Amino acid sequence: MEKSELIRIRKKLEKTQKELAAILGISLQAVRSYEQGTRTIPGHVERQVIFILCQKDDTLSSARSCWDVKKCPPEQREHCPAWEFNCGTLCWFINGTICECSAKENWQDKMTVCRNCEVLATILNNE
Repeated sequence: MEKSELIRIRKKLEKTQKELAAILGISLQAVRSYEQGTRTIPGHVERQVIFILCQKDDTLSSARSCWDVKKCPPEQREHCPAWEFNCGTLCWFINGTICECSAKENWQDKMTVCRNCEVLATILNNE
C-alpha cells in the first residue's frame, strides 16, 4: 500500500490520524510515518484498513465471489482457503489463496495479484 492510498482511505473514512491509529491499535507516530512515507506500511495495517473501508462502504454485500470472477474450476476451488471458508469476497484478506493457479509466498506478492483483480478493485475504487 502506498502512502497516498492510506491517506485517501483515511479521509474517506473521515478519520483523523489519531482516530485511525486508535482503530488500528497502533501509535499516532506510526500513522504519521506511514503517511509521510518514512516507514513502509506493514501488511497487517494494509489488511485492516481495507477491511474497515469495505465494511463502511458495504461493498461486500454486492461483490461477486472470487471464484466466479476468476472462473476457477472445481478442482482448484477445493484447494483454496477462500472457497474452504466461504470468503469469496474476502479472498484478498486471506493468505494462501490460489489465484493465478498458485499460492503466493508473501503478502506483497499476493497483493500484487489482488490489486489487479476485480474483487479488490471493487472495494478500493468504490467512491
